[in-house]
Amino acid sequence: MTNETAAPAGTASASTDRRLFEPVRLGALELPNRMVMAPMTRNRATFAGVPLPLMAEYYGQRATAGLIVGEASTPSPAGFTYPEIAGLYDDAQVEGWRAVADAVHAEGGLLVLQIEHGGRIGHPDNNPGGLLPLAPSAVRLPGGIHTPTGHQEAPVPVEMTEADVKAAVGEFAAAARNALRADADGVEVHAANGYLLNQFLSSSTNRRTDRYGDSVENKIRFVVEVVEAVVAEVGAERTGLRISPWNTGNGIDVSDSEAVFPALLDALSPLGLAYLHVGRALPGEALFGELRRRWAGPLVANPELGDPLPIPADGGLSKGVELLEAGADAIAFGRAFLANPDLVARYETGAALTPVREDRSMYGRGPEAYTDYPFL
Repeated sequence: MTNETAAPAGTASASTDRRLFEPVRLGALELPNRMVMAPMTRNRATFAGVPLPLMAEYYGQRATAGLIVGEASTPSPAGFTYPEIAGLYDDAQVEGWRAVADAVHAEGGLLVLQIEHGGRIGHPDNNPGGLLPLAPSAVRLPGGIHTPTGHQEAPVPVEMTEADVKAAVGEFAAAARNALRADADGVEVHAANGYLLNQFLSSSTNRRTDRYGDSVENKIRFVVEVVEAVVAEVGAERTGLRISPWNTGNGIDVSDSEAVFPALLDALSPLGLAYLHVGRALPGEALFGELRRRWAGPLVANPELGDPLPIPADGGLSKGVELLEAGADAIAFGRAFLANPDLVARYETGAALTPVREDRSMYGRGPEAYTDYPFL
């Protein structure tokens, strides 16, 4: 555990700050405040992707967030990224997530489940079937990947055929249907952080020359088809989308973001989604302003807090306020919610924040650095 002591968070006396505590509507969801808990995978599911009871306790503790976005859940056996992440493709996983949703709802909270296919970010040792990862092109993930037996070189992924692409669209739709079966309040399609959908959007990972690559129109096609299929299953008013135009993690080239993401929003904005979730957002970036202008619906922004960690003493509050000023409707806080289950109350009262414990227990199986963070 770090010995660092967090400085007191800023008070919420300014009118701009007070907006964080006001209700906001995202599609069918009426949030009691504008603070969203960002998705954070912590590897507390079984190896088969079934959420464990500890996850229900963890999410229930944080139900005062205006909305919780559940951690990334794979829509298929081939979509696993790391060991012990959650799934949304079989009945046992649905039942595990239902326990989580029940815990959140019992505390008066709202929960959407994020659907994420890892694409090339995967390894046969990390999924129950020993499957090779699938990707838009046969381009290996740089830097290797964590597995149950330690850090290994990532395999060269299998390039998806058009039939594979069509099947993946169907898997996302089925996972969205399963999320509502689990009593979640909606879903978030994960097209960020270098995972499969983001891989189709980037020239560093998409080297196709068919109808899913080469041009901007073709690169966005898969994401558009996935979102349309999810909307057909659960309704636009319960569907969100996450993007990360500036995130170079997992070997993603963002040099074409200024062309790709405006085109993607132009294609999807008419659907009337519940919200757009912009990861690692920078309020001063011209592209952020362009995305805000093009997106007709609500926009949730997750502030870029910079490196190295730990996060700022205020957990990103000041950056969040800047994003509200730049046009965001709600702010997604990540590690601040991890270490402060009562983050809303702490921000409202100006109480000090508990710092995140930066060690491997963050991704362990037990309650350490997960459900044992203190309340005020």
